[in-house]
Amino acid sequence: MILPKDRDPRFITIRRGGTLTDSDHQLLALWAATCAEHVLHLFEAAQPLDSRPRQAIAQARAWVRGEIKMSQAREAGGMANAAARELSGAARHAAYAAAQAAVVAHVAAHELGAAAYAIKAARAAAPESEAENAGRRECRWQRKQLPDAIRELVIDDQRLRNAICWSVFDC
Repeated sequence: MILPKDRDPRFITIRRGGTLTDSDHQLLALWAATCAEHVLHLFEAAQPLDSRPRQAIAQARAWVRGEIKMSQAREAGGMANAAARELSGAARHAAYAAAQAAVVAHVAAHELGAAAYAIKAARAAAPESEAENAGRRECRWQRKQLPDAIRELVIDDQRLRNAICWSVFDC
């Protein structure tokens, strides 16, 4: 479970009663897609013929460009989740990261899910003795990718939800 019981109004769009602007929602989706894409090779090494996670990331970006509807991005996220279910380890986490990135179009707070699963993928891909360091490196890399406009929002969200996101944001 990566979503809190009480939704943070900063991740609810203005038209739905929150404070999130469309431009920041789009930046969250792009950042989530970038996080997922960074570990996508871990899925593709295990399942080279399965394009569902890559398609989910592409759909997240297409939603940002206004080329598809939110429901199409959400559907692509479901397909990436299905690709993950049969797997374990780094490949599974990488597919879940892609799924989370796609569904940011529907619920902006999934941005942290994409990042958290990407960190879990990096940890799982590393030798056991290096897993924690690999996760910290991935977390720091992700933070470097954050656009200034959403940096404070995401860092605060990581602080608030770290405990329900497997404590992966201690980087």
